[in-house]
Amino acid sequence: MNLIITCSRHLEEEASNEISKILADFEDVVPRVEITPFSGIITVITILDPFMIVREIKKKIIDEPWSIRYCHRFIPIQETTETDTENIVRSVQNHTKMMKRTDTYRITIEKRGSALSSKEVIDSIAKSIQNKVSLEKFDWNVIVQILGKTAGTSVLRESDIVSTLKLKRDSME
Repeated sequence: MNLIITCSRHLEEEASNEISKILADFEDVVPRVEITPFSGIITVITILDPFMIVREIKKKIIDEPWSIRYCHRFIPIQETTETDTENIVRSVQNHTKMMKRTDTYRITIEKRGSALSSKEVIDSIAKSIQNKVSLEKFDWNVIVQILGKTAGTSVLRESDIVSTLKLKRDSME
């Protein structure tokens, strides 16, 4: 997976159709869109750059806020791995090289279908990153999305994730 999408519970089918149409508009006619066993979570494998998708979706929401009704959050995933602490830390380390020494970060774990300790994962990741932690004003967000036996990791700027509800609300003000 290189994109995780959240939607309202029991509207996964509608959200899947919506993201499939959006990706077709961006000229990916064969994305792999999968409704997960976890309510409100869809995964996507696309040939397109997931960061480009997020940027284009932001533009689409600002220009045509009614055009995206079912998909709520779009989270680019840089790498997937097996759900265990060692693999997750290694995966995160593959993407922290772009952080400057003065940059701050936070770690966000969203865990579904796993007994893995969030605290253990956070502590292990934090030990592997030399930068300062800042939970409020951070430069980078280390995202770990755990979906059962698969974990997706990304090191993102705040602008790399789009929340359709927040963006629509902010554009109305």
